[in-house]
Amino acid sequence: MFCSNSEVPSTLVIKDKAVVVMKGNCSFMDKARTAQSHGAKILLIASKTGLSSSDTKTDVQNVTIPVALVSYNDIMDMQQALGARINVTLYSPSLPEFDYSMVVIFLIAVLTVALGGYWSGVSELEDLKAVASPEDRETRRKKEENVTFTPLTVIIFVVICCAMLLLLYFFYKWLVYVIISVFCLASAMSLYNCLSALIRTLSFGQCRISCCNKSIEVRLIFLAGFCIATAVVWAVFRNEDRWAWILQDILGVAFCLNFIKTLKMPNFKSCVILLGLLLLYDVFFVFITPFITKNGESIMIEVAAGPFGNSEKLPVVIRVPRLEYSALTLCGMPFSLLGFGDIIVPGLLVAYCRRFDIQTRSSSVYYVSCNIDGTTSPSLFGTMYTHYQLTCCLETQGDEEVLAR
Repeated sequence: MFCSNSEVPSTLVIKDKAVVVMKGNCSFMDKARTAQSHGAKILLIASKTGLSSSDTKTDVQNVTIPVALVSYNDIMDMQQALGARINVTLYSPSLPEFDYSMVVIFLIAVLTVALGGYWSGVSELEDLKAVASPEDRETRRKKEENVTFTPLTVIIFVVICCAMLLLLYFFYKWLVYVIISVFCLASAMSLYNCLSALIRTLSFGQCRISCCNKSIEVRLIFLAGFCIATAVVWAVFRNEDRWAWILQDILGVAFCLNFIKTLKMPNFKSCVILLGLLLLYDVFFVFITPFITKNGESIMIEVAAGPFGNSEKLPVVIRVPRLEYSALTLCGMPFSLLGFGDIIVPGLLVAYCRRFDIQTRSSSVYYVSCNIDGTTSPSLFGTMYTHYQLTCCLETQGDEEVLAR
């Protein structure tokens, strides 16, 4: 393990050699300092769980030798094939300049937000066209009360999010399976709601059977079985990287669509409160918590990556394999990720704009404008950041050439 000098056998000569040690029991930098004190040139850390590190990158004082992660199985294969004398060379592979998988994630996110907002508008239009009888109005009133986010429920929702994130940080090993179970149930129901909305528009296959004093369409029974089977197959093969991500993305998109369509923001005040509180939530748990935690990592990143070296990951992300071949595809980051919150939160605002268009008969102007604004805002931010960099450069250099550029 090489966690301390006492673990190094007195008969072991490692001066000017590359040393392979096992991962675990202490930080990588502790192992590196031990190997360095005995004259090692390179430290290779053999890992059985994967080529990713949870060590803080600030704990590198007095470490001058290169440190790299290698697969334990690769080390065993090299010993069998090459024997005891192996020459080691390290190099830093170049990374691709552009990640094409982010384009796929961008399209998935934008289309999900736009479709979810449109579906919410269709639901609002159906409510407005309902028969104006006292009974129908009572039914509609109850329905809206069940799905509407008031300012108070928005605050409660954000508090619950904070509490859930903290619970996951401290009890991840156990709660991750609760989240997986809830995701399977919620995503299966969401997939059913999405597909049933499409199936009901078709004119064939409407035969019914009677069950429990209710008449049920046979095609919807088969659809329910299909959705449950999809969720179960994903749960069983969720760690299969070759194709399980496709099922996770399908279930995730359905979950986001159903969430955007079901939850309604009653007014713009609630939208401002929700987005403002979630901004503070993100800033605190991503940028402030590294100053509080013992290892210097943010709580949000620790939970998203899976703390304690846990192989189980939270399924609340859209995953797309990296399309450009690089070292990242071979090491710890073979996928590009986008959390559901980055789709649902702007989706709620877009859905609000769509329902506002329906109620005011404004020809979708707010819905379209909000979608375009959400799509182009990263470019706008990039332009603002470039302008800020140029301004700082002008202020520090004051050079006419810089101004001309």
